[in-house]
Amino acid sequence: MAACTLASTPMEENLKLNMHPSQVPTNKERYQRLVGRLIYLAHTRPDLAYSLSVVSQFMHSRGEEHMNAVTRILRYLKSFPGKGIMSNKGDNLNINSYTDADLAGSIEDRRSTSGYFTFVGGNLVT
Repeated sequence: MAACTLASTPMEENLKLNMHPSQVPTNKERYQRLVGRLIYLAHTRPDLAYSLSVVSQFMHSRGEEHMNAVTRILRYLKSFPGKGIMSNKGDNLNINSYTDADLAGSIEDRRSTSGYFTFVGGNLVT
């Protein structure tokens, strides 16, 4: 990873990962370990949340394209090492929440993916 190509986003635009019967499986332990560590990191890097929700769906049936998606997240992290949750001190305690979802975005089972985030006083809390 020291000489890798940097990525400007954690996931390719319009990437649709799915399971193929003929896919070549990758190292299960390595894939699960990387995704698990990235999920832990996402507590302070909410910009990774959606990408990790996608790659974590394939923990038991992962192929080379899934590992490439995880590698892209790592390349993104190398591009932007200083990002994280920043908290501002102030008297503003307004609560703002936002949500988004895709409709039947999974090619396999037509399930939807949704996400949300909440700010309290301008600080991201969920």
